[in-house]
Amino acid sequence: MTKLLVVFDVDSTLIEDEVIELLADVAGKRAEVAAVTERAMAGELDFAESLIARVATLEGLPESVFAEVGARIRITRGAKELIDAVHNRGGRVGAVSGGFTQVLNPLAETLNLDFARANDLEVVDGKLTGKVLGKIIDRSAKKEALIEWAQRADFKLEQTVAVGDGANDLEMMAAAALSIAFNAKPIVKEKANLVLESGNLADLIGVLGL
Repeated sequence: MTKLLVVFDVDSTLIEDEVIELLADVAGKRAEVAAVTERAMAGELDFAESLIARVATLEGLPESVFAEVGARIRITRGAKELIDAVHNRGGRVGAVSGGFTQVLNPLAETLNLDFARANDLEVVDGKLTGKVLGKIIDRSAKKEALIEWAQRADFKLEQTVAVGDGANDLEMMAAAALSIAFNAKPIVKEKANLVLESGNLADLIGVLGL
């Protein structure tokens, strides 16, 4: 029986959207934020710096924006089927995101994830302050999440799979026994064990022996 811990990146992997761009849309700052996102994903910008710059543009948005954006998120084709297949074999599924807990937590519930971790946006008096609380989930934090969840679930690292698309996922992918580049940037395709470009996560069910 194939028991695996599968850890997904979220934006443009588990979902088809970049959440910060949806938030920026509401703030009328989408073009500004998209340009910074593109540079960060291509590995030209330090992720933490770019995140702080992007989040600053969201200052003053009402807290209700999370529900608004959550309703617009499109879950990637095949995600639910793949997660169910992992669970049916006694595996565990996690999602770690440079995005935000306020959006990831409801998604984790919908998709029945075992683990979820993301950045926490500060909200004061019902409004976003444009700041991130606590430690930023960057590439090393993603790797740490995979290792920690494997330990918690009592899985060896040889039983881990990481699925991602951007430079921020590379350390997590290097730590996993199997790394999968999903609709990924060129730098990620180069370093991954497997490349999937169909846009359908269910295609991994057979690949993973589920």
